[in-house]
Amino acid sequence: MAAVSDAAASPSSPEPSGSPSRRARFRAWPRSLRWTTYGAAVLCLVLVAALIGGVLAIRHSFPQTDGEIAVPGLDDRVTVLRDGNGVPQVYADTSHDLFYAQGFVQAQDRFYEMDVRRHITAGRLAELLGEDALETDKYIRTMGWRRVAEQELSLLSPQTIDYLEAYSDGVNAYIDAHSPSEMSLEYTLLALNGLDYTVEEWTPADSVAWLKAMAWDLRGNMEDEITRGLMAGSHSEADIAELFPSYPYRRHRPIVTQGAVVDGVYEARAQRGGTRKPARPAYGGEVAAALGDLRSGLDAIPELLGHGSGLGSNSWVVGGDRSTTGKPLLANDPHLGVSVPGIWYQMGLHCTTLSEACPFDVTGFTFAGLPGVVIGHNQQIAWGFTNLGPDVVDLYLEKVQGKDYVYDGGLKPLGTREESIEVLGRDEPFTFTVRSTRHGPLLSDVSAQLSTVGANSPTGADAPDRGNGYGVAISWTALQPSRTADAIFEIDAATGWDEFRSAASDFAAPSQNLVYADRDGHIGYQAPGLIPIRKSGNTGDYPAEGWLASDDWTGKYVPFEALPSVLDPDDGFVVTANQAVVGRSYPYYLGDSWAPGYRSDRILELIQAKAKLDVDDMARIQLDTRNGFAPTLVPYLLDILMPSEYLGAGQRLLQSWNFDQDPDSAAAAYFNAVYDQVLALTFHDDLRENVWPDGSGRWFEVLRTLLAQPESHWWDDVDTETVVEHRDDILQEAMARARDDLVVRQARRAVDWTWGHQHRLDLENQTLGQSDVGVVRWLLNRGGYQVGGGGEIVDATKWDAASDSYAVTAAPSMRMVVSLADFDDSRWINLTGVSGHAFNAHYVDQTDLWVEGRTLPWAYTRDAVEDAGKDTLTLVPAG
Repeated sequence: MAAVSDAAASPSSPEPSGSPSRRARFRAWPRSLRWTTYGAAVLCLVLVAALIGGVLAIRHSFPQTDGEIAVPGLDDRVTVLRDGNGVPQVYADTSHDLFYAQGFVQAQDRFYEMDVRRHITAGRLAELLGEDALETDKYIRTMGWRRVAEQELSLLSPQTIDYLEAYSDGVNAYIDAHSPSEMSLEYTLLALNGLDYTVEEWTPADSVAWLKAMAWDLRGNMEDEITRGLMAGSHSEADIAELFPSYPYRRHRPIVTQGAVVDGVYEARAQRGGTRKPARPAYGGEVAAALGDLRSGLDAIPELLGHGSGLGSNSWVVGGDRSTTGKPLLANDPHLGVSVPGIWYQMGLHCTTLSEACPFDVTGFTFAGLPGVVIGHNQQIAWGFTNLGPDVVDLYLEKVQGKDYVYDGGLKPLGTREESIEVLGRDEPFTFTVRSTRHGPLLSDVSAQLSTVGANSPTGADAPDRGNGYGVAISWTALQPSRTADAIFEIDAATGWDEFRSAASDFAAPSQNLVYADRDGHIGYQAPGLIPIRKSGNTGDYPAEGWLASDDWTGKYVPFEALPSVLDPDDGFVVTANQAVVGRSYPYYLGDSWAPGYRSDRILELIQAKAKLDVDDMARIQLDTRNGFAPTLVPYLLDILMPSEYLGAGQRLLQSWNFDQDPDSAAAAYFNAVYDQVLALTFHDDLRENVWPDGSGRWFEVLRTLLAQPESHWWDDVDTETVVEHRDDILQEAMARARDDLVVRQARRAVDWTWGHQHRLDLENQTLGQSDVGVVRWLLNRGGYQVGGGGEIVDATKWDAASDSYAVTAAPSMRMVVSLADFDDSRWINLTGVSGHAFNAHYVDQTDLWVEGRTLPWAYTRDAVEDAGKDTLTLVPAG
């Protein structure tokens, strides 16, 4: 029986006669091998447990989007309908409940992002991330973003304060019901890094401070001012002027071509007055060194909206005569930094019955952490933003002597305040003193190197003895408390042009181009914002001399009524793409760091190519990839004789190229590689590395001029002392290097290249996306998307020529087209999705659609929203 039992126990593998049992054989293996087998089994169990735990940890923070949630403080029930992409539409009986629910729902989807943003704007990021964030905090504390935001609360209308408080109550209802690990995976990961964290309550100042971050990233020409200062020690003013060409008015029209300022009002007849842009001399090398350190320090501030010349936008509106619907169409796609989660949050806010007490029936794109809708439409009007880019920042060189600074022939006492920053991993906080002059805080105090601007600083007759150098202060309009938060709610509730303009008059910073349309058929444009009027001679391209009273601002700003504006322009459209706002006759100085007009002219060309446009036509324009500079450069490249069949392979691609930069274009891949090499070979030998060309639209204009000057000194390579290079030498070498570069990056055969292969979109988590731990990056980042477009192209996927990469650094952060004839026919798309939770279905569910150039239906009316609805959450008053 025993033998039968043994055989029955293992019928498929009988033991051979005289062999040891399996258990005996296993015990006979080497001990280390036995433990390897045990270890493998244990490892499998650990991995399974980790997988289960990881899934639970990840899903732990996913929001409840169906059923009921009882929350304290509501007046009545609130309905939140979400569509298949998780986009929420909120319906409430009162304004209080509407914004309360907005706060709660945004916290459900993106509280970690909101929390990080408020830590950044308060100069408290080191509390979360440790020593690496301290430099960021020092700069922001020095400028005092949060302090200004708190001061602004006293200026806001009682209604706005009510809305902000209701929003904060909604966020806090979410906070009170969740631990950090229940709010976001990132908190769990930070806890592994030693963070022992208690979430603070949300306050109105947390929301208002975000406006400072917006204004900082969209601040205008400060980068150009620093760049000119950096060049000043080693280049003549004429050389620098060549690298900062004037706006090409003859080839690219400004936004507003009708009207002028008359008696302080923008009207139909021109009259000179106001303050034009005077000049300021260039400075010496030590100023350049100090400004280089300043740029390095400022680069430490996180790019919340993005950074640099790639930040821009397209927005245009056509009137009913140019529309197939007989009503206006409005399009907008802001070009901002790329990240996950994306910058924008789609949402609708609807009062169930419109009244004076509850006037909101608005939908569009918001920022998580800021109540209201920033860009979108309500029941009567639609609006879009692009960055106006005015000159609202000046850097001032200051002569500091002990506790005083030199001003107007005497000494003035420095203002001081103490700041203390908690730092994760430190037992004691970091403390420092912020000093300021009449012009603003001394950014130079943040950096020891900046505090010694040395021997080659300005040496005019009025300059004080330089001693060991000058400090650097910042004057910036966003550091003046304002009522921008009022403007957001006023625009959301506006029902016509006059109300819209009245709301825009409160929009202080950042200054934007506002395009407008309404259901009555009107279209328009308005420039808002605080734009300073300087004293004669004190503005320009270089830092100001702080000791001269003549270099001060007057304390006045361009009157709102004198800012460019137009209603129902004669040609039936308004196009804004960061080009010049007005022509040369406009009497006030707004700035001159405009995009050169390639995008705006291309949009204008496509609008005029059809007698009437529909929603699909507007969306197609947003996807246009034509490179407006290629028709200028390519003929020069085709004239070059390449010395071999191999080197000429890329050149042949250009012979039949239509100048479109689609992702599958081999010619576009080659052209951009050549353009990159032309910039490097022409300018890297002449310029400091921190001012190497980034390839933005300004460099289109620089090269346009230099291509017509084949003997210009810029073409010569200063490192080859015995040879003088000319234009064609550089172009030939650039084409050869581009050929070799693409062989390394892609393939030997030129026909196998694609622009999308090297021009990729990677979405990185802003705080932990660069972690040294690979699994953390894998958990939070998404990427590898192959895209078309490029810098200063309508489909504006910018890349940085100063780097060794063609990766996208800024892109259309969303796209929308609004039909004023039927809002339910409108379309929209986000770069990522509404959720900030990694692995949530709506984390990047719109990204593939965005890459493919597709958009989603934008339901607005209650019936359409309900038809598109997937989840229904009801918030009910607790108790």
